[in-house]
Amino acid sequence: MENINNVSDNSRRAVLKTGIAISALAALSLTTLTSANANTGSDTKHDMAILNAALDLENQAIWAYGVAAGKLSDTKVGNVIKSLALRNQVDHVKHRDIFISTIKSLGGTPTITRETYDLSAYIKAGEGNLDSDANIAKLALALEVDAVLAYASAISKLRTPALVAAGLTILPDESAHAAAIRAVFGTLDSTIHAVPAAQLSKETRSQWILSV
Repeated sequence: MENINNVSDNSRRAVLKTGIAISALAALSLTTLTSANANTGSDTKHDMAILNAALDLENQAIWAYGVAAGKLSDTKVGNVIKSLALRNQVDHVKHRDIFISTIKSLGGTPTITRETYDLSAYIKAGEGNLDSDANIAKLALALEVDAVLAYASAISKLRTPALVAAGLTILPDESAHAAAIRAVFGTLDSTIHAVPAAQLSKETRSQWILSV
């Protein structure tokens, strides 16, 4: 990645267009969740716990993108990554607000945002860091990949059909975040594909992650 600062204007525009498309998808997908009606009793409590876990994930993503944005350089590539990061963060804010609203509508209490989140496991695993533009993007990628896996697991455990359907519309949005980050690296290295595998699963996770 020695030439990471040599991103072309055309590549920059392509990445920004991808971010716009992702935001549009998020806006469309989340409208479904607002109309979801949960069951009563134990099913409602069960699903609220899952929604709160998803809310905690969104809070982590919002926090992580905020921290990362402040550490990116004022270079061309740094600004490209920052633009994409802030667009992704906007999507996560929309997700967060919908989860909060839905949890409250079910009579539950939304989980509170933490002051800080521990990303040390990713850094120790060499799946990103906060010490350079490239490593910040890799860290964001790892977080987005794991968000997809967490959502897929959570959706499979929901008991309310309407919530399952809504969750399935959010999954492509999370996958698109990961693909958009990989697309940035693809402008620098043609061997890096935005979508490296036919599916994103625990088995293919290593194909999506970009190591430091």
